[in-house]
Amino acid sequence: MGYEASGSAIAALDLGTTNCRLLVARPAGAGGYRVIDSFSRIVRLGEGLETGSVLGQAAMDRTVKALDVCAGKLAQWRVGAVRAVATEACRRAANCAEFVARVREETGIALEIITAAEEARLVLAGCMPLLDARHGHAIVFDIGGGSTEILFVAVEAQQRLATTIRGVVSLPWGVVSLTERFGSGAQDEAGFTAMVGLVRDQLAAFDERHAIGERVAAQDIQMLGSSGTVTTLAAIDLGLARYDRARVDGVALDVASVRRLSAMLAAASPAERAAHSCIGPGRADLMVAGCAILTAICDTWPVPRLRVADRGVREGILTDLLARGRMAEPAAPAPALPLVPQAG
Repeated sequence: MGYEASGSAIAALDLGTTNCRLLVARPAGAGGYRVIDSFSRIVRLGEGLETGSVLGQAAMDRTVKALDVCAGKLAQWRVGAVRAVATEACRRAANCAEFVARVREETGIALEIITAAEEARLVLAGCMPLLDARHGHAIVFDIGGGSTEILFVAVEAQQRLATTIRGVVSLPWGVVSLTERFGSGAQDEAGFTAMVGLVRDQLAAFDERHAIGERVAAQDIQMLGSSGTVTTLAAIDLGLARYDRARVDGVALDVASVRRLSAMLAAASPAERAAHSCIGPGRADLMVAGCAILTAICDTWPVPRLRVADRGVREGILTDLLARGRMAEPAAPAPALPLVPQAG
């Protein structure tokens, strides 16, 4: 029995270095889905990993509390199948196995530690509807907390948009790791330039290996960004009084605006950033690092604008679940939740 026939809810959980995010959805015909519940909380699981090698006790406690909320939602909606993935913080932490065991015991959620390549593939799957078939190639990137995933893909205009991954790279810098390296305070021009240069240097080999610059010169490439950094900058650029996903997802953001806003935020204090309604205290100390990573990407591939995606890993997981059409028994409140295995 497939999802379309049963109407059973499916779910995607993405545990990153900074955030814990959940989507619960029902099939909506033609391979689509309708989101019926969601959850997002800043947990900062990877706090301190840049200077140490283990997940901290306070960070794990915060994360388990958030995951317990997710478990309640999965039970409430009697989810038929769920894939719960963890990314860079768990990939790096020496005590990851102990943390995963604790999560399973206390919440019933079976976390799957995915590779950087699989994380990038899921981002692409989630963002696919936003790609423009008029451009033959694309750079798709996701600025995370502990790493940044970048894909170079070929785009084909068929009955349904198809892509082929030409190359993928995972940089060891995300908004948390770069902030821990350089600090969260205001950065002068030299400090911000140093942050940008560190990231840009690590992009050079990837750019050269795939001759991406040739596609930029031929104006045959588009850029699509998925991350809190990109969506927040888009919201500020739109002049929104508060963040609105419906206004942000899919909007075009001029690179000139990226540079202007990045300079403004880099020069501001964390308190000044926190006072902005589209940033808030939860993201204020991480925005400069995100802007530096984004600026390095724009420096490496100088296209005039990029498309903003308020979507990514979770949407990719839901797309996968629907495509596979598998059905598990409804989840009970107490036992471990069913896990759809990672594609091989």
